[in-house]
Amino acid sequence: MAGHSRWAQIKRQKAVTDAKRGQMFTKLGRELTIAAQHGGADPSANFRLDQAMAKAKAANMPKDRIERAIQRGVGGNSEDKALEEITYEGYATDGAGLLIEVVTDNRNRSVAEIRTALTRLGGTLAESGSVAWQFANRGAIEVRADGVNPEDIELSAIDMGAVDVEHTDDFVHVYTEATELALVKKALENIGCSVTTAELTMIPTAPILMDDSQTSKIVGMVEQIEELDDVRRVHTNVEVSDALLEHIDT
Repeated sequence: MAGHSRWAQIKRQKAVTDAKRGQMFTKLGRELTIAAQHGGADPSANFRLDQAMAKAKAANMPKDRIERAIQRGVGGNSEDKALEEITYEGYATDGAGLLIEVVTDNRNRSVAEIRTALTRLGGTLAESGSVAWQFANRGAIEVRADGVNPEDIELSAIDMGAVDVEHTDDFVHVYTEATELALVKKALENIGCSVTTAELTMIPTAPILMDDSQTSKIVGMVEQIEELDDVRRVHTNVEVSDALLEHIDT
């Protein structure tokens, strides 16, 4: 799972420094809206909204845009269309599985854009359930390990109920059951850990190993699909090698 952790970390860092900040703010705004839509406008009682706000602030999203996005989620403007979350399934080149998370106010537009992109890139949409079974829904917590022994964090996380822990550079990545994400995050913070992100993600249960040439094509496909306005994230069941991650990170 190490490749998954580091790739997710690289993608977050690239998104924050990307020149397309307007698109990034739009996507962050939708995450704020959908979180408020499902759990209300109080971040202290809505874990998902609390994490969405943390992401938005880390990306220097203007405060007024954050507030407008939250208000949209709780019905601040009756003319706003409600957002919905959809996960599409597909195949990349060489048969790699894809889960494509979407937040949209128009599912017909979204699926048409995804189908067009997949076809152009050599992939296809798949039947519902044909890919999802290859993934597990997990909580993913990233902890900064500056000045702390990563092994101490690992042991504490396991005691708190983590299902897996790994280290990358200056971070410790803690994986939990989806239902335990908020509890483990709070427990880590209570012992002084600096949590940088905490979110639900999809982890491949049996990652596929391909050569770097094949994997590089799939990485490129994932990145291009994630540039679509309605797409929040794309997950693949292909393991990305350390050597390729070094190339992606440069």
